[in-house]
Amino acid sequence: MHTEWNLDVIYQSLEDQSYKRDFAKLEDCASKFRDKVNQAAAMDDLQRAETLLSAYEEIEALYYRLGLYLSLRQSVDTKDGSVMGESAKLERIKSKIAPLVTATKKLLTQIENVDELAEKSSLVKEYNHLIKEYKKEEAHLLSDEMEGIITEMDMTGGAAWGKLFSFLTSGVKVDYEKSQITLSEVRNMAYSPDQQVRKKAYEAELQAYKKIEDSLAFALNNIKGQFSMICQKRGYESPLALTLEQSRMSQKTLDAMMEAIKEYLPVFRKYLKKKAEHLGYEGGLPWYELFAPLGKADQTYTIEEAKEYLVEAFLEFSPDMASLMKEAFEEEWIDFYPREGKKGGAFCAAAPFIKQSRILTNYDGYFGSIGVLAHELGHAFHNRQLENVGPLNMDYPMPVAETASTFNEIHLAGYAHKHGKEEEVLNILEHALMENTQSIVDIYSRYLFETAVFSEGGNRFLMAEDCCKLMLESQREAYGEGLDANQMHPYMWACKSHYYSSELSFYNFPYAFGNLFATGLYRMFQTEGEAFVSKYKIMLQATSYCTMEEAGAMMGVDLSSVDFWRESLRGIAEDIETFCKM
Repeated sequence: MHTEWNLDVIYQSLEDQSYKRDFAKLEDCASKFRDKVNQAAAMDDLQRAETLLSAYEEIEALYYRLGLYLSLRQSVDTKDGSVMGESAKLERIKSKIAPLVTATKKLLTQIENVDELAEKSSLVKEYNHLIKEYKKEEAHLLSDEMEGIITEMDMTGGAAWGKLFSFLTSGVKVDYEKSQITLSEVRNMAYSPDQQVRKKAYEAELQAYKKIEDSLAFALNNIKGQFSMICQKRGYESPLALTLEQSRMSQKTLDAMMEAIKEYLPVFRKYLKKKAEHLGYEGGLPWYELFAPLGKADQTYTIEEAKEYLVEAFLEFSPDMASLMKEAFEEEWIDFYPREGKKGGAFCAAAPFIKQSRILTNYDGYFGSIGVLAHELGHAFHNRQLENVGPLNMDYPMPVAETASTFNEIHLAGYAHKHGKEEEVLNILEHALMENTQSIVDIYSRYLFETAVFSEGGNRFLMAEDCCKLMLESQREAYGEGLDANQMHPYMWACKSHYYSSELSFYNFPYAFGNLFATGLYRMFQTEGEAFVSKYKIMLQATSYCTMEEAGAMMGVDLSSVDFWRESLRGIAEDIETFCKM
């Protein structure tokens, strides 16, 4: 089985004639777009809507395909200069299109009765909700010229700093046991069954960040500074206010979730202290033991065994899901192993034009890596529900983006618990609690950190030592006595790519949302069985246009009520009690 993904079905190379043809076509469409925008002002509502939407749709489809190919190439080889050059060319085209997109949105918002037009035009019907979103967004749009300047500035500003983060973290050499390894490899050692390996890896990881900390601090400051400036120019109260609008989520829902999380933090601390006790520590758990496997955990899985395990597990949920997983392994969607120049972590990217996805992982063979695959394949399942929507409807908000993926993790944990051997049960339960702790407690610490960065960064430049200090303060508030105060991770700001996006901020609370929403949904599946699956798929498809609260209502829950979030957390608390008794 191939261990690297196949991108030939997108383009075979930068010299591929289809790649060059699409690039030239995008440039041509972009140049013609201005004429169409200028002509649209004099058209009637129906002609204007169809002209602008069809032109924007064609540009978006071409830009997405080209951009996806280049970003996938760069994610596995961050030092590829030819790809960097092509990415820069593509970004220049984007900067020329940006003011025209703004003008398009403004012209579309002038349409008074969108519902009436939708009855006459299938194209308007497809983008009915999108046009209504543009109407909400209109108050925050700047002049066409300013929008173009912002996009162009981002190329050598926030986006460039983000690329520097990827370049540095993928290339930094970690000194470990008289050899040099990648950051991804040393971070994977946190899951080793050997306590000495975990501790040495943790110490080597922290030392490695010292080589790049100043550059990363500059990147973080400039990305967040740019985001804050743009928020202010657009008239948002705060970066969080913009993020909530992007997330199609109300402040009331976020507050309800955070209130429930804070109530349950002592329960997670109880779990951490019990794990520390089990491992022979007094007081809180050292950071390097957060991912220490308990029970029988030395089994490793080949890629073929991982595929078989996942397919069997998800046949118990849905044949559609199991079939997608089989397809992903056999049709080379996945790039598995860490290597120099490859980004750390994991992600899933939709490729709807070929009705597939592409998945990056840093597979190490342990059960945790199967969990990562299940998570990313959950994203792929979500992507599959959106394969037939229009190119402008492909995006769905951050919070629900982590729902299908976390749902898969929950199902995998349940399957493993039910089918695992007796000596593996403790390991399976504890692994689920470990993931829950990351999605809720650690995510809460990251939310606190980013809040502090925006607050403090508005007044002063945050040096690396300042970032470390803020991170430790955030971890203390979130983890409390659950962690050993002398063995924490001051550099968590330096290894998470989520902080280094110029377009997205607060990509942390969506993980808690996804975890707890999925937990509630999974209880429904256990009650409703097959009937749940069809309803779930419809909800996932609706996420291309609905709010988070509407998505919840489709499943029969009120996400703005703290009671929903408490109920999801109560289930995790029960698992913690079971763990403590074991």
